[in-house]
Amino acid sequence: MDLFHRLLLASDATLMALGGLALWLIAGFAALMERRRVRKRPIDRLEAVGWMPWTPIFVGCAIIGGGMLSMSAPVVLGELL
Repeated sequence: MDLFHRLLLASDATLMALGGLALWLIAGFAALMERRRVRKRPIDRLEAVGWMPWTPIFVGCAIIGGGMLSMSAPVVLGELL
C-alpha cells in the first residue's frame, strides 16, 4: 500500500499526531529563524530587512502541536502495540 492510501485510511488520532508533528517542525523552524535574525542583524537594520514575529509563531505552534501529540499519543501507541 502506498503512502497516499495509508494516510487516506489512517485514524483520526494518527492524523492528529501527524499534524502535531508538522506544527513542531514549524516551531523548530521558527526558533531557528529567530536565532538567525537576532545573531545576524544589528538592531538598527532590523526595519530594513523586515520583521517577522518568530517567537510568537514558535510558542503558538509548540503549544498547539504538543497538545495535539499528547491527545493522540494513547491511541496511536495503542495501535502500534
